[in-house]
Amino acid sequence: MLTWLIVLPVLVAVLGAVRLLRRRRTRHAFRWLLATNLALLGGALVVLATALADPAQASARAAASGGVNGSALIGAAIAVAGASIGAAIAVAYTGAAALAALSERPEMFGRAMVIVGLAEGIAVYGLVVAILLIGKA
Repeated sequence: MLTWLIVLPVLVAVLGAVRLLRRRRTRHAFRWLLATNLALLGGALVVLATALADPAQASARAAASGGVNGSALIGAAIAVAGASIGAAIAVAYTGAAALAALSERPEMFGRAMVIVGLAEGIAVYGLVVAILLIGKA
């Protein structure tokens, strides 16, 4: 938890710097943006390395405190995030196609909503995987 309290202000500062760099219209703005992104990647790798540095000690602390294993929580977060992003992309494309089809043939409403609903089901699968991961920990 202490690591996140230290990293969060740094992350906000880096994102603010990236936003300012994107406003610049010089030739070197891309280089600065690339350097900032690489610094952010390096910082994220350092935070990940410190969080996973001693898994035996972390699992012993989690067992002693009755908490959930951190790796399971990270896996659950990745499952939900990936499924949500995939569902958002799928709904964007199928929703746009459904609206185009409905503008020409309004009787296609039921079929279009079923297809959009199937695209939203991807997010539900990610949530189920996350619940299973948290339940195993």
